[in-house]
Amino acid sequence: MTRVFFTDRDLGKSFPEALVAAGMAVERHDDLFPEDYADEKWLEYVGTNGRIAITHNKWIRYTPNQVAAVIRHRAALFVIVGSLPHHVMARHFTNTLPKVLAFLETHDPPFIAKVYQPSPTDLAENPDAPGSVVLWHPQPIKPGVLDASDDAGISP
Repeated sequence: MTRVFFTDRDLGKSFPEALVAAGMAVERHDDLFPEDYADEKWLEYVGTNGRIAITHNKWIRYTPNQVAAVIRHRAALFVIVGSLPHHVMARHFTNTLPKVLAFLETHDPPFIAKVYQPSPTDLAENPDAPGSVVLWHPQPIKPGVLDASDDAGISP
């Protein structure tokens, strides 16, 4: 199965171009939608069409209506963490792609995951070092923490 990635407009042109050069199938926000197209609408497109979204908008995961759109439309959303030029973020993302693909094998949408850049130490040892991928939403239930049914006195 060919995975198709969707890049949000905040990643510019060089980020998706680098992904295409690395052999990835990519759709750019600005190739499909007007510049001011609401995040909720492109998240609907992503989820409905089985795309894998990539954004650099760290606030998207804190905006209730956008998180709701991810959940409602069963979107897969990766948020790039860090402030670097787009072409550098793209290089780090392509180096992290095996971890992104492994994450996709073990996590069904809807989800929001953060993609971290490799550390300076890792880059000093290996200029092609991968970053890491961490699930942000939904948060796993921690052992010993009551869930809503326990709190309400409802037994499973």
